[in-house]
Amino acid sequence: HSVKGRSIPRGLPEQCDLSEVELFEALEDDITAIVEMIRRTLEETPPELVGDICANGILLTGGGALLRGLDKRLQDKINIPFHVADDPLHSVAKGTGVALKNIHNFSFLM
Repeated sequence: HSVKGRSIPRGLPEQCDLSEVELFEALEDDITAIVEMIRRTLEETPPELVGDICANGILLTGGGALLRGLDKRLQDKINIPFHVADDPLHSVAKGTGVALKNIHNFSFLM
């Protein structure tokens, strides 16, 4: 995978190639933090809802959901099924649009 960004030592734009293994190694701390947040959230979730989550799984959306193998890795760490949304990049925006159209039903979130 070709990655573009700023070189920290040189401070200039640069492009380099990374393997999936290198990418996951670079993201390991972030993935560990995500796993811990999911675990803490599940600990605070009512048992009947945790039962539904265990049965149906968790849907990954957004750009992070496009990281190949993230769903499997989270599933292995948390022992709950994870699924990637059909259109993860647009699903967050579409869901926000639905919430805004029905804001009267989601006032508790505002």
